[in-house]
Amino acid sequence: MSTGEAPLALESRTRDRVLQAISERGPITAVVLAEDLGLTAPAVRRHLENLVDAGLIAEREPASSGAHRGRGRPARAYVVSEAGHQALESDYDHLATEALRFLSAEAGDAAVRRFAEQRVAQLEQRYAAQLADVHGSAGDRVDALVALLTQDGFAASARPMGGPPGAARLAGIQLCQGHCPVQHAAREFPQFCDAETDAFSRLLGVHVQRLATLAHGDHVCTTFVPTSTFVPTSTVVAPAAVAAPADASIATATSATARTAPMTASTTATTTAPTMEGSTR
Repeated sequence: MSTGEAPLALESRTRDRVLQAISERGPITAVVLAEDLGLTAPAVRRHLENLVDAGLIAEREPASSGAHRGRGRPARAYVVSEAGHQALESDYDHLATEALRFLSAEAGDAAVRRFAEQRVAQLEQRYAAQLADVHGSAGDRVDALVALLTQDGFAASARPMGGPPGAARLAGIQLCQGHCPVQHAAREFPQFCDAETDAFSRLLGVHVQRLATLAHGDHVCTTFVPTSTFVPTSTVVAPAAVAAPADASIATATSATARTAPMTASTTATTTAPTMEGSTR
């Protein structure tokens, strides 16, 4: 690499870091990005302007919790755009989608559903083994699941809902995924979203509700986890049974939902979830 190319490469890597951070934590402001990445505010704003000009990120209304301090216009917050998510995807996504189309044409949608369940079951079995030692609150289990998802490239985070942070009892927790390795395939095959949502229910011991998905065009996948009806770890389905829901009614409802509205895969949730912050719907 020549002397003249080195600054350009560093600039490109920093821009990629900014884009990845927005994918993980958006909507996020320039001030928070600068603090998280250890960059100066002018440097972050320069990268934000370049990413906006490239169509890779877009402005969104910031969350009400602290993004607007004092009088005047609220601080601008950013999320990854559709083009930005495509930039984070690999060519393998397109190949996988073509393979799934072939599978669907040759063996039917049921074969695609079984494949999605098998793929998620492999993740679930590994996650269940690592969550077995988490005996704390629902929030502790969600945090542990967030860490595991992030390690696998889902850019996950958790946000309390229904009450102020630190309250003795919250209505629930938003489990957010800023990136999905199978997003491209899930646009055509919502069975992947359904299988993942069912797995979250089993791993957390409570029926969760999917509020939004990247595959549906939202800037983040959001799953509502009710904490008031949390079930202890001992009642969670064993990893050996993860490939198929224990309750046949859940499987039936999930299958019906996949044909109509992929954003509400867990229709058996017993808690009414609040509207997702920053949802574009």
